[in-house]
Amino acid sequence: MGAKLILDHVNKSFGDTNTLNDISFEVKAGEFVAVVGPSGSGKSTFLSIAGALLTPSSGRVLVGGEDLSYLSEKERHRIRLEKIGFIFQTSNLIPYLTVRDQLLLIAELSGEQTAGEKKADELLEQLGLSHRTGHYPEKLSGGERQRVAIARAWMNDPDILLADEPTASLDLKRGRDVVEMIADGVKRRNKAAIMVTHDERMLDVCDRIVRIEDGKIR
Repeated sequence: MGAKLILDHVNKSFGDTNTLNDISFEVKAGEFVAVVGPSGSGKSTFLSIAGALLTPSSGRVLVGGEDLSYLSEKERHRIRLEKIGFIFQTSNLIPYLTVRDQLLLIAELSGEQTAGEKKADELLEQLGLSHRTGHYPEKLSGGERQRVAIARAWMNDPDILLADEPTASLDLKRGRDVVEMIADGVKRRNKAAIMVTHDERMLDVCDRIVRIEDGKIR
């Protein structure tokens, strides 16, 4: 299994503050990695750099074998659309789109609208949402909204999936359901995934746990 995500001696500074210090890290296909650490330790910056939302001050980032170091913002946008799936702390669903249309928007942005309809229906069925396809986010439970977010993240068949505190607004059972669905998708699709979390009750679902403190991997 080749590495889907590589951070190679990555540093990130904001002014005089060093947020990440010499981070070297990789995630292989089929691997689900939890990233933990105290607030302010650099976890969010780490995830933003892995997701091509921020550029490192130095070092290299490779996603699906493509080096992001010298890409323009337009090219980085393409990488985010084609190779990265995101799941956020809150589901970030668009309030005026139905469940199915949340997924079809990704297909449209990717230029694969025709094939996207079948894929959307398959994903919603896999995640137990077939009976909710015409509902709007306000009619869904918190767990259902996060499941829609998972389905949306898989729509572009990304090389890597990045989840930022995906269980933060959920109770234990619904949170665990969400994390197990992510893990299942990672294995079934042979993708790489990182989950930043404070919820240590979910760590046994992951293949590996990485701790960040003071901008360094411990």
